[in-house]
Amino acid sequence: MSAILERSFKLMEHLAAHPEGRPLSALASDLQMPLSATHRLLSELIRCGYVRQDQSHGDYMLTIKLVSLGLCFLSNSGIVDVAQPLLDRLAAESGELVRLAVVDGDALTFVAKAQGATRGLRYDPDMGLSVNLSCSSAGHAWLSTMSDEQALELVARQGFGKPEDFGPRAPTTVKALLAYLRAARKRGFSIINEVFAPAMTAMAAPVRSGNGAVIGVITIAGPLVRLTEERMLALGPTLLLAAEDVAHASGASALFKRRA
Repeated sequence: MSAILERSFKLMEHLAAHPEGRPLSALASDLQMPLSATHRLLSELIRCGYVRQDQSHGDYMLTIKLVSLGLCFLSNSGIVDVAQPLLDRLAAESGELVRLAVVDGDALTFVAKAQGATRGLRYDPDMGLSVNLSCSSAGHAWLSTMSDEQALELVARQGFGKPEDFGPRAPTTVKALLAYLRAARKRGFSIINEVFAPAMTAMAAPVRSGNGAVIGVITIAGPLVRLTEERMLALGPTLLLAAEDVAHASGASALFKRRA
């Protein structure tokens, strides 16, 4: 049963990355699963309402049922109602994309955002994504609150990102990653420059509950030509204040209460 569940979730995660749909043969090949087993899983997911098959070309794709579940959960948790005004304010002050990720077990997941760029280049990646810890400002901010041993254990489970998939300065060794984490600890927030993506920079600060536990991370991200390292350092106090504000307001969210 556990193997079936794992395959089902991997199948849905793969379909989430292909909203246009994928044919049965491609799914089986991509996931290295037998054709018959892939078809059985898809049939069950169709029966449960999570997948549909396009009638014109036969490709399989996700329905919005899974998205609806996630949105319902976030709405009932109160997290967006609590955080959104604070994210909007930080986005207006920074003029860049601001996002909130919450700690969920051994992972960070983005759940809310605010776009502060009103003209020119706009950085606006997909939401609801699990954060790559070794190659993101959010990951570095969270890892910096742990011991080196704890941080490296989490990264070992997830794996280092490859520069060809991220930015040219993505750390690929323990030594390189620890240098980022120690710098983040020293200043209180992380800074990356062409680590997550080429020509993109970002910064992040942890959100702590009243007992000191890290419950989330706030990030500011934008194009390197505008969000320079000098500007990020200047925005540091503003980011840290926003993280404190979200922490103080977190008691109104059932999701944050559970993680405190």
